[in-house]
Amino acid sequence: MDQPSEAILKYRLLTGPDDRSFCERVSKALEDGYELYGSPSITFNGERCIVAQALVLSAAPFPKLT
Repeated sequence: MDQPSEAILKYRLLTGPDDRSFCERVSKALEDGYELYGSPSITFNGERCIVAQALVLSAAPFPKLT
């Protein structure tokens, strides 16, 4: 059986510039069964704001990979 190229992670930390693309990535993760974990974080790197959001996979009906 072939393994998927990207394993399903129970925990993810998304980071990036505070823009529409970041919000779309978080929205996609939520659609995929992830739940927000904690509050978002934001920092300034001297040029722009960088945000981070932790997500955890809920008890979704994902099969265990063998």
